[in-house]
Amino acid sequence: MKLWGGRFESGPSEVFEQFSGSLHFDRKLVFADVEGSQAFARALAAQGILTSEERDRLVAAFREIGKEAEDPHYFADANDEDVHTFVIRKLTEKVGALSAKIHTGRSRNEQVSLDVRLYLRTCSQTLLELLNALMAELLALARKYPDAVVPGYTHLRRAQAVLWPHYLLAYFEMFSRDVERVQQTLERIDVLPLGSGALAGSGFPFDRRAIANDLGFTAITRNSMDVSGDRDFALDFLYCCSVIMLHLSRLAEDWILYSSEEFNWMTLGDGVTSGSSLMPQKKNPDSLELIRGKSGRVFGDLTSLFITMKGLPMTYNRDMQEDKEPLFDAFQQASGSLAMAKVVAESVILNPAVPASAAEESWVVATDLAEELARSGVPFHRAHQLVGQLVLESAKAGKRPSDWTPESLSSFAPEFKPEMVRLLAPKEGMASRELPGGTGPAAVAKALAEAEARLRQLQPAATHI
Repeated sequence: MKLWGGRFESGPSEVFEQFSGSLHFDRKLVFADVEGSQAFARALAAQGILTSEERDRLVAAFREIGKEAEDPHYFADANDEDVHTFVIRKLTEKVGALSAKIHTGRSRNEQVSLDVRLYLRTCSQTLLELLNALMAELLALARKYPDAVVPGYTHLRRAQAVLWPHYLLAYFEMFSRDVERVQQTLERIDVLPLGSGALAGSGFPFDRRAIANDLGFTAITRNSMDVSGDRDFALDFLYCCSVIMLHLSRLAEDWILYSSEEFNWMTLGDGVTSGSSLMPQKKNPDSLELIRGKSGRVFGDLTSLFITMKGLPMTYNRDMQEDKEPLFDAFQQASGSLAMAKVVAESVILNPAVPASAAEESWVVATDLAEELARSGVPFHRAHQLVGQLVLESAKAGKRPSDWTPESLSSFAPEFKPEMVRLLAPKEGMASRELPGGTGPAAVAKALAEAEARLRQLQPAATHI
């Protein structure tokens, strides 16, 4: 069945049909297509194009199609051009000639935009729920080890000591920004395109705001040409998925390192690791490696649609059919990775003594000591040089910070006071960082409580589809 054809003396070639067909991937939009078509049937009845009896027959038939589409074999042997023609064929099987009325005043251009928006609206809500679940698990993991001290890194070199919850809160902030991005994108998705026609607006005076209310949209589009050529909302969604994957990939990289034998900070559960077909001793962090690997795939999805859209003239072009597979793939990979990351976080067992020892034996206290010198009146440039010389001397002598005594420290340089030796313990220096956002114990405890309160306020909207 075609939604067009009167203009043509012959049908499309077999090669063109195979080349242009999209049912094998856009079938994912079937539930959105059904929901949108039900609302459009009600809009047609409001215009007097359908009787109330015809409207009810169509709405009921669409409902049956939606129910039947839950069967994974529903599309078996279907060779329709796309999901829209498939649904119309199924509708015709149920209501006969009445199905020919459903497309009155509606273009497939606006229909596709509506279906994708309905689909992405649900996907966005799913991402919000998964983000919230992962963020909650990170906070729970922070609560398990509230006093654990770990080295913080720059350039992958030990830099300053931080609390374990402070480290996890850094990722919490990343994912909270992802929540904000998805919510902002959801606002741009949640706009009704129906009534735009192919590009010039419908020739029927539909009440667009009534249709928007019917489908739960918060606004209507402002320009019919823009609707026909717009995929900004899809690019926004792909960008959200890409940044989520970027953050997940960074977390995965950290934990791949921290669970290695060289670091040995943490242990990952058996349920999220795998073995080697040859080496019996191996326990590989495959779940995290797959998250890290899938990030490149999602970045490619964004790049694909970005490049597809860059040179298109106004308004609709068939190139835009290529938006579906990147969207479907990005959502599948991002949602799957978020769910996987939560399970990994649930399995983590921290070995607090190991990172604490790494902090104590290294010179992560150097900045604390230099700042204490500055507080005592030593110009910071001079303080920086003094502590650098102390670190150099220690490296040559094989001394750890804890090997210095009040006497040996003060004899190294007169600027060092005996009482400053206390700052050679990482926890002492952290206690000076109590400003908001710092790693001081009180600041971190407050930040953790605030994060838990913020998370409780994040209530994703109910799913529409």
